[in-house]
Amino acid sequence: MNVMSDPRRVFDPELRAALAVVGGVFPPTITPELIPFMRQSYASAPRADLLSGREIEIVDLLIPGPDGGIDASIISPTHASGPCGAVYLLHSGGMMFGDRFSGIDDALDWVEDLGVRVLTIEYRLAPEHPHPAPFNDCYAGLVWMADHADDLGIRPDRIVVGGASAGGGLAAAVTLAARDRNGPRIRGQLLDYPMLDDRPTPSTAIFDGIGVWDRVSNETGWAALLRSIRPVPTYAAPARSDDLGGLPPAFIDVGAAEIFRDEAVDYARGIWAAGGEAELHVWPGAFHACDIFAPHAGISRRMIAARRAWLRRMLVD
Repeated sequence: MNVMSDPRRVFDPELRAALAVVGGVFPPTITPELIPFMRQSYASAPRADLLSGREIEIVDLLIPGPDGGIDASIISPTHASGPCGAVYLLHSGGMMFGDRFSGIDDALDWVEDLGVRVLTIEYRLAPEHPHPAPFNDCYAGLVWMADHADDLGIRPDRIVVGGASAGGGLAAAVTLAARDRNGPRIRGQLLDYPMLDDRPTPSTAIFDGIGVWDRVSNETGWAALLRSIRPVPTYAAPARSDDLGGLPPAFIDVGAAEIFRDEAVDYARGIWAAGGEAELHVWPGAFHACDIFAPHAGISRRMIAARRAWLRRMLVD
């Protein structure tokens, strides 16, 4: 490979160093054979570790879903008083792995620093449960949350739907469905480096075999979710929607050095073209989910700060 065309050169120097460590937990290329390994390596930390030193409390719930109960948790400030804003958070993991506490450290900070609540659920995973199972679980969870807002101590007019990577794609799909079905009123949609489009883009080809979540990983995830479903539904791949009008304000952020770059930018453009509001951040030198895997890097801290400022405006101010 010509070093001048080597895409690794565009990684932020701090993040380039971090990739050597990340690769042992989250290899750049994920094939179907690696799904069992990823379900172990990307599992969340023990509950005691998540809670250590934090003034938060977690209450586990079993909420009704399309195929039985859905495990969920409501996370609240220890000294919460009165109804507050909330984030309905959908976890990452390429539609194939992860759990409701995977990559949740930043969200726990929202609970402490912003005084909001977070509801997160255990949606069914592909390939055992292809589309529409994950989407159906996520939409059912949102409807339940809105219907029980008073019981949960949540302001029904201050609910943000959010997620990272696969969770970002599911958050976008749930937001589309809420609009289409006259469902719960959503204050905003928080889409962190979202998995929106099963079709390849230029950035899909550029970041192949490097970073976190490359072209083959993406093909593995979409194949697991879609199997042979054709045409591809918009609630599976929201970028396929030809109508992005009437949606709540969006926060969309993505790394400039990752495969989801182009589809995230295109989704923001689609919202703008439909007359909607989208705050878009394309972070230079950032690989996929760098804020989770290298949270102390300078670019990661800036990502986290921008996201939190937007959430404050949506849920607190």
